Amino acid sequence: MAFVMTGEQELLQGRALLEPLTPRDRLFWAAERFGAGFAVTTSFGIQSAVLLHMLSTLPMGRDVPVIWVDTGYLPPETYRYADALTHRFDLRLHVAQSPLSPARMEALHGQLWATGRMEDLDLYLRLRKVEPLEQAMETLEVRCWSSGVRRGQTDHRGTMTLLDPIRGRLSLRPLLEWTPRDVYYYMQEHALPQHPLFEQGYSTVGDWHSSAPDGAEQSGRQTRFGGMKQECGIHLPGVMGDGI
Repeated sequence: MAFVMTGEQELLQGRALLEPLTPRDRLFWAAERFGAGFAVTTSFGIQSAVLLHMLSTLPMGRDVPVIWVDTGYLPPETYRYADALTHRFDLRLHVAQSPLSPARMEALHGQLWATGRMEDLDLYLRLRKVEPLEQAMETLEVRCWSSGVRRGQTDHRGTMTLLDPIRGRLSLRPLLEWTPRDVYYYMQEHALPQHPLFEQGYSTVGDWHSSAPDGAEQSGRQTRFGGMKQECGIHLPGVMGDGI
């Protein structure tokens, strides 16, 4: 059940209303505005604890579905971190997975992430990430979803606003203007646990085969997908099947 605000003027008004609010109050606004049609997405990555902690402090936080796209290729550390945060924050977790198992996908298509071909990587990301997320949002009848993306992470995210339409739904970015320092101090203030791979030099982590610790030449999202691309498609406006 896709939904967008009725016009550009209403979208501009929403952004203006959100601008002076704290990230927590932005979450609260969306939870009130969209009710059962609001969801939060998480990767259980390096900085995921921040947004999930904020959600847990809302009066209706336990009622908001948290969608986690499990590709089947996440590091063991991420699965354990996800379990720990789910219990700590009492999350209403909804796990989104492709109906195509990793073994079946590899039998039919090979290791799509390893060929060095952009079209194969795009297919991998569509099958394992974008389509499962869209199916989960359709099932949950999501009209607005929130994520922890920040402007400084990628070139594309530098062009984002606090509230943008993506694939027929609204995407809220409460932490958009935050810096790594803001994230660090928030986690320190609230004694939030770090992802286990943070201590090994990872500033971002996704699938085990497409993540790497920061190095001398690459850091942050530059370490993802063998350096071929920074975005997996989840935060891009294109529709499914258009090459994300």
